[in-house]
Amino acid sequence: MMHTSSTTRHEAGHDRLADVSGPSDASGPSGGRVGRICRSPLGWMLIGIAGVGAVSAATATGPGPVPVLGAAVAVAVYWAVMRFVAQRPMPEIARRGAVREALLGGGIGLGFILVSALVITAFGGYSFSWAGNGFFSVVASAVAMQAGAAVTEELMFRGLALQALERLFGSRAAVAITGLLFGAAHLANPGASAWSALAIALEAGALLGAAFLWRRSIWFVVGVHFAWNATEQLLGIPVSGNTERGLLSVHVSGSGMLTGGSFSLEASVVTVLIGVALVVPMFVLAHRRGGLLPRQRVAR
Repeated sequence: MMHTSSTTRHEAGHDRLADVSGPSDASGPSGGRVGRICRSPLGWMLIGIAGVGAVSAATATGPGPVPVLGAAVAVAVYWAVMRFVAQRPMPEIARRGAVREALLGGGIGLGFILVSALVITAFGGYSFSWAGNGFFSVVASAVAMQAGAAVTEELMFRGLALQALERLFGSRAAVAITGLLFGAAHLANPGASAWSALAIALEAGALLGAAFLWRRSIWFVVGVHFAWNATEQLLGIPVSGNTERGLLSVHVSGSGMLTGGSFSLEASVVTVLIGVALVVPMFVLAHRRGGLLPRQRVAR
């Protein structure tokens, strides 16, 4: 029985790797040199990031439901790039099981931020009071804003960049590269520093990358990302240095290494340690499910 179960998991892993790899560049229809460049991993990655990024820039700070509508358009752009440019299957955005994956990811993101904030509070770094900003308007604004950010960022970094780079360098290297890029992308945020960028790379870039390899679902990492940011905002904690209206106000005291200083929670050593502690089991689970792509199996 154990041998049969192991063989089944191994075969299932190969099936998933085949889905991830998609057709080789040589299998697509002829389109000349430009077509081959566009169908290459770096080609469709850059085209997709440009498209999704443009949607994000136009809708991220829009009023009311605009960020959510932008997220829907971004998914459509992603689908079009994968379908017509990359010419690869898209199991990562399958509708079947999407709600389950999003809720599972949301639970992890919620727990991660609550535990991090609780530990910092226990050591005297944070205290909270009611902000008096209203309830429904604050919640609606947080949901719309953070849903739009989570969807567009995960499509760019995990859907496009990670999947393209793992076809070239393998899954582990792709997580490392996209993690560093994710940290660097936050250097323009208020209060950012070299340390905050490294912290984001470790606790968020690596964590979300490992989470994607484990579940192979954009909806799962969107759930983690959304719950993470929305919980921070509602607690009144600046989200990667950006202060938005929350239900509570946070009062900070003590060492910047504990509290994260002006960049806030993501630059806290507490959050980094908890995030890294979550990365390890996610990588183990991804390996057991056959979700890691070694470089020698990458389709060129």
